[in-house]
Amino acid sequence: MQRNEIIVSASILASDFMRMGEEVQAVAASGTDWIHVDVMDGVFVPNLTLGFPFIEGIRKITTHPLDVHLMIIQPEKHIERFIEAGADILTVHCENNPNIHSTLLNIRKMGASPAIALNPGTPAEMVEPLLPFLDMVLVMTVNPGFGGQEFIPEMLEKMRKIRKWIDEKQLNVRIQVDGGINHETAGQCFAAGADTFVAGTSIFRNSNGYAAGIRELKNLC
Repeated sequence: MQRNEIIVSASILASDFMRMGEEVQAVAASGTDWIHVDVMDGVFVPNLTLGFPFIEGIRKITTHPLDVHLMIIQPEKHIERFIEAGADILTVHCENNPNIHSTLLNIRKMGASPAIALNPGTPAEMVEPLLPFLDMVLVMTVNPGFGGQEFIPEMLEKMRKIRKWIDEKQLNVRIQVDGGINHETAGQCFAAGADTFVAGTSIFRNSNGYAAGIRELKNLC
């Protein structure tokens, strides 16, 4: 099956929060495909970040797709509000939702693109029966909750498994990776089957600028 085009989703978790509006506009103008927003509740993951008003604010200043990753308990109770706030792609975790199939169907019904995330300790087999109902699988390559962590190379095998299933079923499902994605790891992930790359530090703290960071990731793939 033909691979999807490469997508870079700039993670604003690594941006300067004091200049958030400027940062979003600058990275959008620098060539990122999507804007990645991590939502954490301090319960499902130890950190606490952004909520509905923040998504609404970003939506007002960019037309770029908003790639929203919910790291929260009971995400099924909040999907409608996040979609109304402006989420285009909505990712929920399979670890915290016993009715994940229903949640994915509701995300699509409400007009957003459904995606599912797998923590490093979660086996790939958890997502296999859900692939026909997804637009994307997010393979976490670090433990979720904080930016700047080191890439976990054992996740490459998980990507290979998921890519094999997608190709066998002839599905149009993206594989996204998030965590420690840089000039060393992006190519490895692409070779393992990934086509969508969340990057924060390697873009927002690139010494050559945001556009160079985005361009480097795409060139590696």
